[in-house]
Formats: sequence, C-alpha cells, structure tokens
Amino acid sequence: MTTIKLRLYASLAALLPSGSSGHSYEMEVEEGTSIDQLLDRLKIPASMPKIVFVNGLHAKDDQIVKYGDEIAVFPPIAGG
Repeated sequence: MTTIKLRLYASLAALLPSGSSGHSYEMEVEEGTSIDQLLDRLKIPASMPKIVFVNGLHAKDDQIVKYGDEIAVFPPIAGG
C-alpha cells in the first residue's frame, strides 16, 4: 500500500469520501494503481474529469501513482 493525496475541484469535490478536508483526501492505494483505476475506485465517471495533474504536472490516465503523490482532478470548465 502507498499513501497519496487526492484533490477534487468544482463539481467533483462532492464525490470525495467522507472524512475529507476541504477539497482533499489522503488515502491508501495499492502499489501499481493508475490514475484511471483510482478514479474508478472513487466511482468518478471516466467522462467527467478533463484535467488531471500529478504533483503539478499533466498526467495521463494510465500513469501509476507513487507514495506521496498529490493528484488534482478538474472537471470540464467553461468560460472565456
């Protein structure tokens, strides 16, 4: 197991598990867990997140998370 910090923003914040603080949640995941597996575990629809960062850098869905990673997930954002 490894510990990560998950941050969900805007409409996604409502999907954080109970016990979350603000927009973030520290959680344990299995070694070798990918971003898409993490989002699936939290029952976040694959079509919902549009921008995912790991430690401030754009991430792909198949990227494996590591101990101490901070994952930030944003929904589609409209505006101009």
